[in-house]
Amino acid sequence: MLKLPNPCYAVIFTSQRRPGDEGYAAAAERMAELVKQQPGFIDVRSVRGADGLGITVSYWASLEAITAWRAQAEHAATRERGRAHWYAHYELQVVKVERAYDWQSEAAGTGS
Repeated sequence: MLKLPNPCYAVIFTSQRRPGDEGYAAAAERMAELVKQQPGFIDVRSVRGADGLGITVSYWASLEAITAWRAQAEHAATRERGRAHWYAHYELQVVKVERAYDWQSEAAGTGS
């Protein structure tokens, strides 16, 4: 389970992909590696449906850490490549997480 410090920040990136890969998978893998090296990065979760709609939520310790990631040169170049080749549309929200908690069924870990 993901344990978040309270408070922290979340960047919610919702995107609609264009058809085709055009290097997207390799770039996404590289960004996943690179973001883990960024000071203030906590975790990331991502899903994409068969229709190309995706949601990625990254968690950060501070707004300054988010700003530094946005300015990171390789990330900025990949973002521009995304606009030119991969995305038909995207939205981004930065939100403050005041409280986070989870719950898990007792049966969840038993394979039942």
